[in-house]
Amino acid sequence: MKKVMVFGTFDGLHEGHLDFFRQAREYGDYLIVVAGRDKNVEKLKGNLPKKDEEQRVGDLIDCDLVDDALLGDETDPYKLIENLKPDVICLGYDQHNYADNLEKELKERGLENIEIDRLKPYKPEKFHSSILNK
Repeated sequence: MKKVMVFGTFDGLHEGHLDFFRQAREYGDYLIVVAGRDKNVEKLKGNLPKKDEEQRVGDLIDCDLVDDALLGDETDPYKLIENLKPDVICLGYDQHNYADNLEKELKERGLENIEIDRLKPYKPEKFHSSILNK
């Protein structure tokens, strides 16, 4: 079984998220989606998501495209990667903060064999949470 892992806030699932999941599924046969913790989202984006972390992970669990949905670690964003050892990590076109250190962190943790791929945007001028949540 080839495991694929993706990360995000997922504050109200929309067509852009669903396309992101469909693209990620092309890299393997088991999709793990990690939703960011409220406090980490606030630190990264400067505000809390509209839906709390339990609601957001619940929406992911209910999504037919997702095989497993989890909340991220509160202190170590790489801990779930280390524990679950996905074969592939797919990043969204706009996930620059996380991506900047990802390769370095994986190498330091002996996980350099994990493939990292950047996925294509799906109508980012229309389906982006920052636009939809205004």
